[in-house]
Amino acid sequence: MATRQMGEELAENGSATWSWDDPNRWFWQRPGLEIHDHRLVVCGRDAASLAREQGTPLYVYDLARIAAKVTGLREALERTGLRSELRFALKANHNREVLEVIRACGAGIDACSPGEVELALEAGFDAEQVSFTGTNLTDGDLDRILASGAHINVDLLSQLRRYGRKAPGTAVGIRINPRSGGAYGGSGETLYSGSRPTKFGIYLEDLDQAVAIAREHDLTIDTLHMHVGDGFLGQGLEGFEAALETMASVARRLKEAGSPIREINAGGGLGVPQRPGDVPLDVDAYAGVLARTLGALDVTVTCEPGDYLVKDSAVLLCEVVTVEQRLGTLFVGVNLGWNVMPDPFIYRIFHDIVLCRAADAPPSVEVTVSGHINEGDDLFAEAHPLPPVEEGDVLAIVDVGGYHQGMTSRHCLREAPPSLFLNG
Repeated sequence: MATRQMGEELAENGSATWSWDDPNRWFWQRPGLEIHDHRLVVCGRDAASLAREQGTPLYVYDLARIAAKVTGLREALERTGLRSELRFALKANHNREVLEVIRACGAGIDACSPGEVELALEAGFDAEQVSFTGTNLTDGDLDRILASGAHINVDLLSQLRRYGRKAPGTAVGIRINPRSGGAYGGSGETLYSGSRPTKFGIYLEDLDQAVAIAREHDLTIDTLHMHVGDGFLGQGLEGFEAALETMASVARRLKEAGSPIREINAGGGLGVPQRPGDVPLDVDAYAGVLARTLGALDVTVTCEPGDYLVKDSAVLLCEVVTVEQRLGTLFVGVNLGWNVMPDPFIYRIFHDIVLCRAADAPPSVEVTVSGHINEGDDLFAEAHPLPPVEEGDVLAIVDVGGYHQGMTSRHCLREAPPSLFLNG
C-alpha cells in the first residue's frame, strides 16, 4: 500500500483528512527531533553529519525521549489514585541501553517468550518485575519460564491444562478475549480481539471450563490479562473502555467463585501519531478510563505498552544509492532493506521519510523508495513526496524505535545495522 494511499484510506474510514502538502506534515517533530536551518537535527546533532561520521544504515536513539514517555505514563497512572504498575513490552525493543532506561524509570517487563524472560533477568530486572504472557507454549517453554520465577499468564484452555500439569497448586493468570479493543482508526476491531475468532485469550463462553481446569490442578487464578490494543489514540479509547468493562465483569464473576483476583492487566497497544492530523494520546484520559472501569475492584491495575514508549525515540538513517526514472516512476534506492526495518511489511504501517539536508523543503516529486533486498516488494514507500533527491543524500525514516530492530533478520545475508544511543 502506498504511503499516500494508506492515508487516504484511513481518512475514508473516519479518521481526520490530511494531505502531504499540509503545513503540519512534519507531525513527528518533538524536543530532540527537530528541523533547524532546514536540516534534520537529532538530539542536537545534525542527522546527515551523524550518518557521514558513523556510516549507514544507522539507528539513532534518543534515550531521554524514552525516559520521558515512561515517566509521563507512570505519573498519569499515579494521578488517578489507582494501585498501578507499568511494564514495558520487551518484544518492542531488545536493546540493553533501552532496557537500562526502562529499569531506571521504575517500570517492569512484559515478556512473551522464554528468551525475553531470560533477557530481562540478565538486564537486571528482578523476577517479581517480570510478567510473562504468551501463546502456544511447549513443555520446554514452561520449564524455562517456571525456573525463572516470573509470573505466568496463559491464554488458551489447552495451555492452562499444560500449566496445571507442570505447576499444580500454584498461582496463574489467564488472558481473556473480551471481543473488543482499541484500534488506531477508532474501531473496536483489532487483530487480537473483535468479532472474528483469534488465537488470543479465553472467551467468556469458556470461562467456566477454565475455572474447572484450574480447580482440577489446584491452581489459583490471581490475574486477568487482555491483549486488545492496536496503536490506538484518543478515538480508540471507546473500544478500549468496552473491553475493560468486560474485564471488570469477569473479575467480579471470578471473585464470587473464589478466585482472589489481585491484578487486572490491560495490556498495551497505546499508539503514537502516524500521519499529519493525528492527535497524540492523552495519557490522563487513558488513565482515567482505567480508573473509571477498574478502580472499584480493589486490584492492581497494570498496563504493558511497548511501541508507545519507544516508537518515536529513533530514526533510521540511510544513504541514497540510486535515483532513476523507470517507466514514469522515479525510484530512490537506499542501502537498507526490509530485513532491518520490517514494520511496513508485517503491520502495513508506513513511516515518513525525510531528506536530512532539506527537511522542511516543500515536496516537488513523488518517489518510490526501494531497498537492497532481492525481493520485489522491498519498498519503503510509493508515491511519497520529497524534494529533489540526489545519489549520496542521507534520508531519515522516522519513528522506528519499536519492533524494527527486534525483528531484524539476515535475509540475503544482509547485516544488521548498528545503533547510536544519544541522550536528549
